[in-house]
Amino acid sequence: MKKGQVYEGIVTRVEFPDKAYVEADGEVAIVKNALPGQKIEFIVSKVRKGKAEGRLKSVIERSPAEVGPTCSHFGVCGGCTYLSLDYDTQVKLKEDQIYKLLNGVIGENSVNGPWTWEGIKKSPVFHGYRNKMEFSFGDEYKDGPMALGMHKRGSFYDIVTVDDCMIVDSDYRMIIRATLDYFADRNVTFLHRMSHEGFLRHLLVRKASKTGEILVALVTTSQMDDKKCRELVDGYRDMLLDLYKEGKIVGEFAGILHILNDSVADVVQADETRVLYGREFFNEELLGLNFKVSTFSFFQTNSYSAEVLYSTAREYIGDLGGKDKVVFDLYSGTGTIAQ
Repeated sequence: MKKGQVYEGIVTRVEFPDKAYVEADGEVAIVKNALPGQKIEFIVSKVRKGKAEGRLKSVIERSPAEVGPTCSHFGVCGGCTYLSLDYDTQVKLKEDQIYKLLNGVIGENSVNGPWTWEGIKKSPVFHGYRNKMEFSFGDEYKDGPMALGMHKRGSFYDIVTVDDCMIVDSDYRMIIRATLDYFADRNVTFLHRMSHEGFLRHLLVRKASKTGEILVALVTTSQMDDKKCRELVDGYRDMLLDLYKEGKIVGEFAGILHILNDSVADVVQADETRVLYGREFFNEELLGLNFKVSTFSFFQTNSYSAEVLYSTAREYIGDLGGKDKVVFDLYSGTGTIAQ
């Protein structure tokens, strides 16, 4: 294969992280954002030591396993890769990837003896499961209209307004659209990456899957007169609360925050936090336990899968006997289990 040339081929497999192996003209290239079974068109971007890497141009034929997309933004938004596959195929694909990663480290004959692969467990919910999302303000394309959502696939700048996103529930979608309309109607600017000028930066939304409590944090710069700024964000708060009163938002607001962030880096962080309504945390439940989850604290983004994870770990631990409580701190950083 030659750099700059366009080829057509069939994706034979996908390995972590998002490396699709494509057979074309008797050779193999690695291309991102493709699915097993797809026939794709790609352009070779790099050839090194006989290995070719390419960039996806188009999907000529869909994979037989594709049943979607169930989301109107799929393929444009960079948030999801496998959403067009049926869920069982997604699970099998990820299972194969995880097995290969583990086996590559442990090996067939580890120092502790043979190991047993028990497969992976499915999430009880695979649509509308997220309990946290960070959305960005930007434009749909250079000098285009303001958007609020996720980065466009393969782009550092362009934003896709994901008001039809399927990995969150209807409250997220309502909040995204209402937020964008509120600020667009008032011609409020967003922060431009190159000039570092503008007001709107991010929208952080967290919603407890079990309690339904919602925490909204609007992240802006301080590039606005303080009085005008307070009037603007107070109006934004009132708009969200009105949506709840009108029954357009199902969950109950635990807190609505205004976060000031003047960092040059494209990260969600707080130089100052102003509470517009309620408090700075929401309550969530896992396996009968109550958690206070603050704005920036780590919490499993899929509460339903978290319960599966912790239940499985507890099954392995079993009944240790005795009355002393034993605490297991999971090294992977996923949590702590007490017995």
